[in-house]
Amino acid sequence: AEAARTASGKAYVLPDGTLLPIDRIAADRPFFSGKPKKHGMNVQVLADPFGRLLWVSPALPGAVHDIRAAREHGIVEALTEVGVTCWADKGYRGAGGTVRTPCWGRWETLSAGQKAVNRSQAKIRALVEQAVATLKSWRLLRRLRCSTIRTTGLVQAVLALHLASST
Repeated sequence: AEAARTASGKAYVLPDGTLLPIDRIAADRPFFSGKPKKHGMNVQVLADPFGRLLWVSPALPGAVHDIRAAREHGIVEALTEVGVTCWADKGYRGAGGTVRTPCWGRWETLSAGQKAVNRSQAKIRALVEQAVATLKSWRLLRRLRCSTIRTTGLVQAVLALHLASST
């Protein structure tokens, strides 16, 4: 609901998930993310069409996939309700609503039109990486050494400070 209020005045938004590294041991399986092979917390980010950070979700364990995190936070439903288009990556495939994802498949097997769609979407999505980089530029979030319960509060505080300093 908060994500929808933030994004309601935008032509489209760019969602993405990122992993904030934490200092956990191998016994903490829920916090281990397979792709980067690190322990961490999954945070969903919404950016505006200019690559500015709009909203950050509460943190979930790193093993949670982006589409599951978006559903748990109600991002897809809220943005569909408001009618805001989302340009997402392949991690959000099957989300439905107003979420647009790239064409699925190996590059060699895609048609020329599908390749063109994927290229143009990649150009649009490059801006969300700026928002993620803005979030991760805070030294505090580069490696969290606190309880995982405090991660959400830290991320929300960083977002509030960032938004206050950018206005």
